[in-house]
Amino acid sequence: MDQPFVQPNTILRDLGDGLILRRSTPQDANALADFNAYIHGNPDKQEREEGVGVWTHDLISRPHPTFDPGDFTIVEDTRASKIVSSLNLINQTWQYAGIPFGVGRPELVGTLPEYRNRGLVRAQFEEVHRWSAERGHVVQAITGIPHYYRQFGYEMAVNLGGGKAGYRSQIIELKDGEIDPYQVRPATVEDIPFLQTLYAQYCQRSLLSAERDAHLWRYELNGRSEASINTSAIRIVETTTGQPVAFFAHPNMLWGSLMVAYTYEVLPGQPYLPITNCVIRYLRATGEAYAEKQAGKVIWDSFGFWLGSEHPVYDVLYERLPRQRKPYAWYLRVADIPAFLKLIRPVLERRLAESPMAGYSGEVKLSFYRSGLRLVFETGCINTVEAWKPTPVGHAGDAGLPNLTFLQLLFGYHSLEELTDFLPDVYVHKPEAGPLLNSLFPKQASDVWAIS
Repeated sequence: MDQPFVQPNTILRDLGDGLILRRSTPQDANALADFNAYIHGNPDKQEREEGVGVWTHDLISRPHPTFDPGDFTIVEDTRASKIVSSLNLINQTWQYAGIPFGVGRPELVGTLPEYRNRGLVRAQFEEVHRWSAERGHVVQAITGIPHYYRQFGYEMAVNLGGGKAGYRSQIIELKDGEIDPYQVRPATVEDIPFLQTLYAQYCQRSLLSAERDAHLWRYELNGRSEASINTSAIRIVETTTGQPVAFFAHPNMLWGSLMVAYTYEVLPGQPYLPITNCVIRYLRATGEAYAEKQAGKVIWDSFGFWLGSEHPVYDVLYERLPRQRKPYAWYLRVADIPAFLKLIRPVLERRLAESPMAGYSGEVKLSFYRSGLRLVFETGCINTVEAWKPTPVGHAGDAGLPNLTFLQLLFGYHSLEELTDFLPDVYVHKPEAGPLLNSLFPKQASDVWAIS
């Protein structure tokens, strides 16, 4: 592996045994890229994930709209002069039903096997959580392996990925001599206003979404290295006369034998089905071309739309997407739940006003067993949101949700009924607490295309 580059003013903490915790510098680009390509591959088989290494190198060496070259934490073994653990924090802004809030996204978390179980990742999370708070982030969000990030205050609370796919037999081919009324081309910076319009349409359909300004669109189009695992091929669908009618994005590689679109929006009023048939034919042709580039190491056999649990294309294609992959989940962390609820109070009051509980006055205490919330309403307005300690026992309250499961309710991941069905320690004691929680926190799908 490449050697790290230490500057004394980047050192954050001495961890003992020759280990230091420090911030990254631009000079760490090669060593960090090498480390992440190795650790996110298969170290046991000496197989590297080069696309992750390129992503790492891009973050440090190329201008990124929301990321600074010092936004990696590094644990270095000074005795061996090598990086042994690292992660980063990617700044972004998300929306909750249209209300923006700051998010810190930790990613690229990894530790060499021989250095694990020493608390190195915990020390780095403590640091990036502090950075995140200083930057005004009210939520942290991470994708990652099952269960692991719960130990750092995260809960799986929003759908991640998932979708539906079809095979060659589900493709509607053009007839002999028939000309496709639509064509697909790469998006350019001149398309950014169109992309922003359709992306806003996508955001309206998702409870949570990530904001993308013109700078971020430029970065998606031209800022990443082609070999980065996060490079998106962003495409415009247009008529033969050059009128744009849709856009979609797909990875720069096959996912196994599958070629997918992971963002797809059609301009309102345009014929959805023929446009989608054009996109499917494009995915087939592109998948076959990618497979050919890899000289028989992979094959293309299916197309897909990886758009979460709900999307209009699933209804339009009906039975032409027989293969289904259920979503995984984002881990979310909310350090100050009362503050977040105050931020989204307009959404909560609007939901309440549109529900059978409109005009409600009263108090509801929610127990999280070791902590809780107290909400006070007056004629449909939320007057008080504050932390509350359930006493004399943890289940003393009007309703209860253990640990961090309230986040599943808050972010629309599961309904109250679903939580009570599979968690016996979720309860509702006060008669009006159930319908009130259902009104405030309805189940609603999200498909977040986050900043990476």
